[in-house]
Amino acid sequence: MDLKHAVAQRFEAAAAAYASSVLHAAGPDLRALVDAAQQGDLARVLDVGCGPGHTTLALAPHAGAVVGLDLSAAMLTQGRRLAAERGLANLTFEQGDVEQLPFADASFDTVTSRFSAHHYPDPAAALAQIARVLAPGGTFLLVDTVAPETPVADTYLNAVEVLRDPSHARNHTTAQWLAMLAAAGLTGAVLGSYPLRIDFTSWVARTSTPPAAAAQIRALLTHAPAEVRAVLLPEDDGSFTIPVALIRATKTH
Repeated sequence: MDLKHAVAQRFEAAAAAYASSVLHAAGPDLRALVDAAQQGDLARVLDVGCGPGHTTLALAPHAGAVVGLDLSAAMLTQGRRLAAERGLANLTFEQGDVEQLPFADASFDTVTSRFSAHHYPDPAAALAQIARVLAPGGTFLLVDTVAPETPVADTYLNAVEVLRDPSHARNHTTAQWLAMLAAAGLTGAVLGSYPLRIDFTSWVARTSTPPAAAAQIRALLTHAPAEVRAVLLPEDDGSFTIPVALIRATKTH
């Protein structure tokens, strides 16, 4: 099974849990993303890796039309349900792959991605597609958990992420994201960073992480070296903190 199939399969089962997840439904990063989006053109918006649509739904009241796109049909079903509950009619949900976007060139004024980019097997391909569907002058807003700059903390974070969820591809550093954006023809800048406390119990429950893997994660964090503990701030119950970044990138031509 390749990683994309693993992602789709994993989130089919977890869709309802993500739809009710407070961590995904709100937060300072989401508010900042919506504020940043309103500084640009929201006539035509695409939210890639939308999951159950929390970002799609947050953008809809400020936009002309919004499309939420995800690999998982079950996630899209949750998004449609939440949109109907809120009476939002200017958005649609479509199944698709961010690395092969089913849209014409320059179809959107704004593209967003929140808490999904660490699942992209080929982020360079995804960014090339995002740049292709953006209109000249369009904006891409990326929110994701990011890897610490120190190699040992980077290694620890990505190790615990994969143990928790095998569909995790990689958390990249902000510097790596900025370099990949530039390679795709997008001019990027970090707008903000947000420490995200991860409640261990709900975190592993959301993805049905096997008990043995959860125990391995706790052991890794408990015995982490000082430079890792200083960044991830592990707690006695297994909870810890992940850095989150908001990056804005512009298609200049």
